[in-house]
Amino acid sequence: MSQQGERPPTEDDWWNRLYDESAPDTGPAASGGDTLDDRFDSASDAVTSDDTAAPPKPTPDERRARAWWEAYPKAPPGTPTPGTPTTPDTPTPGTQGTAHTPGTPRTPDAPDRQTASGTANPSGRRPAPPRQRAPWESPDAPDRPPAFPPAPPRPAAPPAQSPAPDPESAPAPARPHVAYVGDGPPTYDAEPTALPPAQPQELDELVADTVLDGARYGTYTLRAASIRGDSARYRGQPRRDALLTARFGTGDAALVLVAVASGARAAEGAHLAAADACRWIGGAVGRSHARLSEDIRAGRRGDLKSGLNRLTDRSLGKLRASAAELGVEPEEYTADLRCLLLSADSECRTRVFFGVGRGGLFRLRDGAWQDLEPAVPEPAAVTGAPVVGFGSPPAETSEGDRLTMDLGIATPPSPYIEAPPPPPAEAFRFRASVARPGDALLLCSTGLAEPLRGEPALADELAGRWATNEPPGLATFLADTQLRVKGYADDRTAVAVWEA
Repeated sequence: MSQQGERPPTEDDWWNRLYDESAPDTGPAASGGDTLDDRFDSASDAVTSDDTAAPPKPTPDERRARAWWEAYPKAPPGTPTPGTPTTPDTPTPGTQGTAHTPGTPRTPDAPDRQTASGTANPSGRRPAPPRQRAPWESPDAPDRPPAFPPAPPRPAAPPAQSPAPDPESAPAPARPHVAYVGDGPPTYDAEPTALPPAQPQELDELVADTVLDGARYGTYTLRAASIRGDSARYRGQPRRDALLTARFGTGDAALVLVAVASGARAAEGAHLAAADACRWIGGAVGRSHARLSEDIRAGRRGDLKSGLNRLTDRSLGKLRASAAELGVEPEEYTADLRCLLLSADSECRTRVFFGVGRGGLFRLRDGAWQDLEPAVPEPAAVTGAPVVGFGSPPAETSEGDRLTMDLGIATPPSPYIEAPPPPPAEAFRFRASVARPGDALLLCSTGLAEPLRGEPALADELAGRWATNEPPGLATFLADTQLRVKGYADDRTAVAVWEA
């Protein structure tokens, strides 16, 4: 502990005591006339001319011995350092020098000087004083630490050469941004504006503005997107289109189902009916996926058509039952339903389409679109014999057979039906096709099918984008699907399958 009033010791006290000027020198005493001050005065006299004022004597602090690693204090600006030669613009009397021309750089060479010992000093600089050794150093220790040998020069690295681009792996050129096609911009904004209304007790009935999905199985790549139309986005209405992508089973026996449903236009629960249609057809296919997968791989077209027709009728029957429970007409709670069945087996290229209602089925082959929508005859073109039990029975059939039936029930007096018959059911659509390498199959709702058929610019633009060896990514496919056309503002749902 320090006494009161005494400055506490610091880490540098041992250093100050070791090199304090008042402390006796513990090293070997220098012989007379060979002290540090004597050498300094001798060197100063040797380099200072008679007609030049001698530099001021160094202060005691400047004269104290310094270790070899200490730096000497810097002199004030303009003060010549003792022992350092000057290079005046004109030769100094008594010295040999070279005149300096203004505007030209000074030469670094200095005239030869004589050191205190009489040895020529080509550099003209003051010789370094001998180093004072510390008490713990040996008298035989060298004045300077051994210098490390210079490191060998590092070989220059050869300039980096970029490999030649591989034409097959080079990225495709950036696709130009096209906001719309046709003769003018669409009426509504391209981005969502208003959200549909929500009820706190019915939050599970909300529908997202956009749905995006994709997969890759066997030899095909699947992309699916459903987007709310510009009109619904502006008015704050929910998306009426529903999209379902599901895989049933594993391995080569797995079956992929993609269902697209569109609710009736202007119906209050159109989005709910579309969601129910997708959910019910998905459940029906999932329960029969093993048999359906086997039929697809075996190419049993007849069995597939009859089986899928029954599954579709049952799903639509549930929609009609829900309409009765809600107290609405069947046509108000219904949906257009279109589906694709894809096998996960890489050896199977059979693609099965089925459904009811409107929409589109197209194939892009060799850069051109083909409309694969199954033809459905018009109601007026349907002819055939009347069905017994519906309306007034005919007295005679077309083959000449008379129908006699007397059940004791009085017939109505009028020959016509009191109430109009129910609307005919939607015709079932079915198509099974074999895909070729490079094909692109497109299943879509009416929101995209109508502009594809009615606006050639849209068909050409999508053909140019999708007729490539590599299918687009999810984000790119979404941007392609929402390529807008003036006059078409309905929801858009597209399912595309690219064949490797």
